[in-house]
Formats: sequence, C-alpha cells, structure tokens
Amino acid sequence: MKPVVVAVAITGSVPRKTDNPALPVTVAEQIESTRQAYEAGAALVHIHVRNDDETPSSDPDRFAAVQEGIRRHCPGMIVQFSTGGRGRDPASRGLSLRHRPDMASLSTGSVNFPTIVYENPASLVTDLASQMRAHGVRPEIEIFDLSHLHGARRLVDEGLMDARPHVQFVMGVKNALPADERLLDLLLGELKQVLPEATWTAAGIGRHQAEVMDWALARGAFSVRTGLEDNIRVTKHQLAASNAELVGLAVECVQRHGRTVATPAEARAALGLAA
Repeated sequence: MKPVVVAVAITGSVPRKTDNPALPVTVAEQIESTRQAYEAGAALVHIHVRNDDETPSSDPDRFAAVQEGIRRHCPGMIVQFSTGGRGRDPASRGLSLRHRPDMASLSTGSVNFPTIVYENPASLVTDLASQMRAHGVRPEIEIFDLSHLHGARRLVDEGLMDARPHVQFVMGVKNALPADERLLDLLLGELKQVLPEATWTAAGIGRHQAEVMDWALARGAFSVRTGLEDNIRVTKHQLAASNAELVGLAVECVQRHGRTVATPAEARAALGLAA
C-alpha cells in the first residue's frame, strides 16, 4: 500500500497554554514545534496563528512568518493554512492565502460546535475556494456533516477545484459527527459516490484521536492527523509533552498497520503538489 502522510495540527484555535504549556502560540514557538514534529515524521503541518493574548488571529503577516520559518527549517514539508472560523472575522479568513501556502483547509458547510455555530455560508465557501484557485492553493475539504461532501461536489461542478480534492472527516466534535466507526463507513461510501477520485483522512478529536486513526488506517486512509490542536493528552491523566510526541505515536500506529510513513517528497507527489 502507499505510504501514509502524517499531518500535524500544531495549535488550533481552542487550546490555551493553561490547558497544556507545550502548546506553541508565538511564531517562534510554532516554527520550533513544527521542526520537532517534522523530524519525528510529519510531512504536513496545519497552521492556525494566535494574537499575543492567545486568541485566534487572521493576521496574514503571522501566517507568512510561520511559513517562512517552516520552509527554512523543514525542507519539503507541506504547509497548510487554516481558513477556519472560530473566533475569526469571516471577511478576514482568506487574507493569508495571498502568501500561497501549499494547501489550505476549507469547510463547505455550517455545523453546530460545543458553544457556537460554525458558520460557513455558501457565499463564503465560494469566495474562499475562488481565492485558493487564484493563488494556486490546494484545498483540504473539512467534513463535519454528510452534506458537506455535497458542498464540495458543488465546488468541483462549478470549476472552483479539481475532482481529486483531499478530504478530511472530523469526528468527535460535540454536537457534530460522533466518533463512531459505523459512521466512518457511511461517510466513505458517500465519498466514493460523490468524489470518487478524492484522497481522504479522518481526524479524531480529544480522546478519540487514537481510535479514529486506527479505523482510518484499517480502511486504507491516505493520511492520518495528530497534534495539539485536536488532542492535548497522551493518556487520560498525562498531557502530551509536544506535538512531536503525538507525531511519534502516530508513526507507531502507521507501522502497526503494516504501512510506511511518507516522506515530504512522497506526500507532495501523492497530493499533486510541486516538489
């Protein structure tokens, strides 16, 4: 089987240093944490940036600074910016795309989160997809609900992305998709019908991270995702020491399933990205 791309989501928009002191928040911390994760086996990094008070930021200069550091210290690593919406002005969510990361996340519909509605109206989704296409940024489609697959199909039909997007099923967010193995099979069945050429992964949130990774690998997933954005612990009672520790656990999981970990060059080739 093809090598597995290990993706690391280093920060996110929710955890704080009071939750886990290892969370990288400043630009320098994010670059160093990514370098460690890269050396542990991650080939793709998913980036959110924060303001000085740790609140979510859309500052394109911060995104650019993190990207520059990663490209300097992590040769070939795929850089993926978040266009996610928690705590960010919708009009600002695409500002960083002009810095031309390799990829960017794209949610194709709205969904309930634990304390908010994560709003992604069709007009915003179209605008973000159009910006990604204009800047040569490959989207990763974030699926929080079955209907979001059909939202992605609409973008293909409208010529805003090609027919082989990378799709991520997000499981275990309260009020959205539960972490249920049966549901992953349902989602994969629909993916085969709606976007048959897509590559895919599944991300488990919090305590579901390891089990969702196992389910995905057992079904031939193209990649797996880990990192402090999704999960700040290695056990119920032990905080993760770093993103690199979580990447190391993901690498071990990949190997248990008889798969090999993709190099950055292999990951780029598989995703259709320039070397």
